[in-house]
Amino acid sequence: MTSIIRRNQSFKTIFRNPKDPFFNLIYRTPYRVLNQKPFSTHSSKLPEYEMPTVTWGVVQGRKEKLVSRVIISDYLKSIGIIPHELEELELPSTVEVMRERVEFLQKIGLTVDDMNEYPLMLGCSVRKNIIPVLTYLEKIGLQRSKLGEFIKIYPQCLHTSVVVELVPVIKFLRGLDVEKQDIGYVLMKYPELLGFKLEGTMSTSVAYLVSIGVNPRDVGPMVTQYPYFLGMRVGTTIKPLVDYLVSLGLPKKILARMLEKRAYLLGYDLEETVKPNVNCLLSFGLRKDTLPSVIAQFPQILGLPLKAKLSSQQYFFNLKLKIDPDGFARVIEKMPQIVSLHQHVIMKPVEFLVGRGFSTADVAKMIVKCPQLVALQVGLMKNSYYFFKSDMGRPMEELLDFPDYFTYSLESRIKPRYQRLQNKGIRCSLGWFLNCSDQRFEERLYGDYIEPESSGPSFCMGGKLELPSNEIVSEEEDDSEDETLYRRTVSL
Repeated sequence: MTSIIRRNQSFKTIFRNPKDPFFNLIYRTPYRVLNQKPFSTHSSKLPEYEMPTVTWGVVQGRKEKLVSRVIISDYLKSIGIIPHELEELELPSTVEVMRERVEFLQKIGLTVDDMNEYPLMLGCSVRKNIIPVLTYLEKIGLQRSKLGEFIKIYPQCLHTSVVVELVPVIKFLRGLDVEKQDIGYVLMKYPELLGFKLEGTMSTSVAYLVSIGVNPRDVGPMVTQYPYFLGMRVGTTIKPLVDYLVSLGLPKKILARMLEKRAYLLGYDLEETVKPNVNCLLSFGLRKDTLPSVIAQFPQILGLPLKAKLSSQQYFFNLKLKIDPDGFARVIEKMPQIVSLHQHVIMKPVEFLVGRGFSTADVAKMIVKCPQLVALQVGLMKNSYYFFKSDMGRPMEELLDFPDYFTYSLESRIKPRYQRLQNKGIRCSLGWFLNCSDQRFEERLYGDYIEPESSGPSFCMGGKLELPSNEIVSEEEDDSEDETLYRRTVSL
């Protein structure tokens, strides 16, 4: 018992004696040791964040807090920050802490104007809020040089918990097959993703797209290309757009393939853009049953300032190419990309054909039959034309009847197939030996008769595709055939 009393007295003596070295160790060790390795996102590759040298200050009474708030408000006003929105916010007890917050935010690229846009960021602790969030953002792929820009766009992220809120969102994106190296890119495009609830809009939008035929493995690339659809409501935005396009006759599986490649289509406003553009196409003479084919070939047509473009191109076709409005409508049905084609590009193939002896009226007929002519390179057209005249020795009328000749590769299709025909001694039209697959060409080459030419695939209203020989491809058939049909339609 006596030994215990002596031990307690010795401890009291140590703590009462400021000269004792143990007292100095406990009470005079600074908050931050200079040789200690500062906080860092990466061990040695990047410069480290400088941790704050002050904390929230000392415990204050009611009167002291009011005085400190006035001092802090005066400081913020002196540097140009309006502190009105901070009245209901808990502020640090000393102006030094607030000054260090302001200076830290300025170091990462924020200005006083940015802080005035969202003054609540000044309520975030550098140690507890800002540095952990910035560290995690850098870890998942955001460049340190762009962190300031990111905070400008979405300053609310400074209030989030890394473990509770940020980490689950990133895991969700990785679960959608978004590549790890693309996470930073996705967040820079759409920082608001970090504020979404997993069980809310993001999950329902993905589930709906998969339900209409989008391949789950393609959702990740869709998010990388256009992450904004994760924030769209299914009932008010995505589903109405899908239902409208399907009502035009576009099969769901074709629509799903379109969305996989061009997810930005989901961003077109149905009432403001899509419906007016569809009505515009009809007003310029396009037939309603051709709309699915037009949209499948050139989905961007739904989001263009279409009326102005169509008006300009129609006037140009009528003035320069002598193609009337009805012929122009047929051209758009076959190649809707022409609405965005520059007029000087269109004139080069036209001038080449006129220079080869075709009349303006003949060139107009050829373009209506095969609008792809106006997008061809003149150099390739020259080579094909010289082979046609010198080696094949056929009359010009055949080119007038089958202008598609210029759209085929001279080296990989025209020359080899023509040589095969010469060896077999077969005389046939250009379309008969060019407008078919390699397998069909072999069948024709060794057949006992010359079968009539057949047209390509066409859309019919009701969501199904009609092929030659009256074969109907329904939505229940396998994906490989749908992919083939989609590629064939887009390549028209």
